[in-house]
Amino acid sequence: MIRINLLPQKRAAAQAEQGQAWIGVVMGVLLVQAVGLFFFHQSKQNELKRQRSQNQEISNQIAEIQKTVANHANVLAQLAVYKQREEAINKLQSARTGPTAVLLEVAQVMTTGRGPTVANPDTIPQLRKDNPLALPSPSWDARRLWILGYKEQDRVVTIEGLARDGEDVSELARRLALSDYFEEVKLLPAAKVKLDARTGSLEMLKFQLQAKVRY
Repeated sequence: MIRINLLPQKRAAAQAEQGQAWIGVVMGVLLVQAVGLFFFHQSKQNELKRQRSQNQEISNQIAEIQKTVANHANVLAQLAVYKQREEAINKLQSARTGPTAVLLEVAQVMTTGRGPTVANPDTIPQLRKDNPLALPSPSWDARRLWILGYKEQDRVVTIEGLARDGEDVSELARRLALSDYFEEVKLLPAAKVKLDARTGSLEMLKFQLQAKVRY
């Protein structure tokens, strides 16, 4: 009778199976790592792509800023020229329209049936309510007063003239004080003078008044 010992063969088969199982586990781990590394690499590639795009955008902005800075001196020079021109134009406009408008206002104040320029429509009704004596007289005859001199210096106007009496001078002062073109109107000392005429001597009142102009 022959006996065969199969125990070593079984052990070898078990060891072989265990070895294959370990190889499978190792291969699985390697596969998982490979997949993980692939996705990690892809995410880093995308991040790098986004960073490069941002860097390119910043580079473009820097280039635009450098281009602007390069022309900064020229822009400042042009702005200085424009400012000088604007100041010159403003001075011309002020010289042409300011004093001219004031003189036209004086002519309007001295015209019968006309009166001072009042922009605010509530001024006259309020003044009629608070101080009626400050209102100009609609029946005043402007021919009772003559303006002989008009001087302006540093926005201060001095008006000289002749009037029939003090009330005529007060009427002129009231009208100027109400005008939008004048402020701080004040009467200066007046004196009576006699003028020779064909019909004899005519007594008049020589007056002066000062005011500040607004234009």
